[in-house]
Amino acid sequence: RGFNVYFATMGELVQLLKSEEYLNKSKVQLKRIRNADLVIIDDLMYMAMDQREANLFFHLINHLYERSSIILTSNKSPDEWGNLIGDQGITTAILDRLLHRVEVIHGGEEERSHRMKNRKSIFSADV
Repeated sequence: RGFNVYFATMGELVQLLKSEEYLNKSKVQLKRIRNADLVIIDDLMYMAMDQREANLFFHLINHLYERSSIILTSNKSPDEWGNLIGDQGITTAILDRLLHRVEVIHGGEEERSHRMKNRKSIFSADV
């Protein structure tokens, strides 16, 4: 339908952000992300961020805010993000932009891993 969509895992995105200033490939990819109509970020807050990574991520989210639609997947609730980012101010600024006019779809505790959902039989004693 003519929409530009970009998908990246959080790990891939952080590496792109950290290398943008010296790798042309990262610059090109981030330009695509910044110009996308929809950005999908998988495994958000899977790992802790250092101060520089958190600042870079904030600037990307700030740029995308009200320009693009964003879909995020995460096994962590927003109240856990402060510990992973390590800076409550940046965490609040990121959440402020992400949660404005948001639709949250919560999979519930039993849905934390959709990959394992259909594989429970592997671990059962009835083999």
